[in-house]
Amino acid sequence: MAKTPLTIIGAEKMRVELHDLKTVKRPAIVAAIAEARAHGDLSENAEYAAAKERQSFIEGRIAELESKLSNSQIIDPALLDADGRCVFGATIDLEDMSSGETVTYQIVGDDEADIKHGKISISSPIARALIGKSEGDVAEVHAPGGVREYEVLKVKYI
Repeated sequence: MAKTPLTIIGAEKMRVELHDLKTVKRPAIVAAIAEARAHGDLSENAEYAAAKERQSFIEGRIAELESKLSNSQIIDPALLDADGRCVFGATIDLEDMSSGETVTYQIVGDDEADIKHGKISISSPIARALIGKSEGDVAEVHAPGGVREYEVLKVKYI
């Protein structure tokens, strides 16, 4: 199985969520199931059914996070030396050639992407167009709304 790239921050967020699920939420749901079971007939016990459903969700999320962490390649952007090229983990300042608007994006893994915080997925059209570009290069992005051009103003590894 191919390794999935993940930044150090993204991996740490996953570890924190996994720890919370295992140490806080899992024991709480076990207690809720025990309490619901004490109410008697399980066939008509809505509390029991809801608790079992929540337990199923938590166990599924634990398995998903453990799988993602075990199949990930953790990359520290600060240790990258890509000679000013856009690579996974890089933070890139861009200028939209049509509007003149400047934006800053960091290229991250699929699970870390959050456009509101300037983090774009490695598999997004804009990240694919940027990979390998250097300062001063123009990237053509084939987006659903048509082709857009961005000039790479600065590439940082932070």
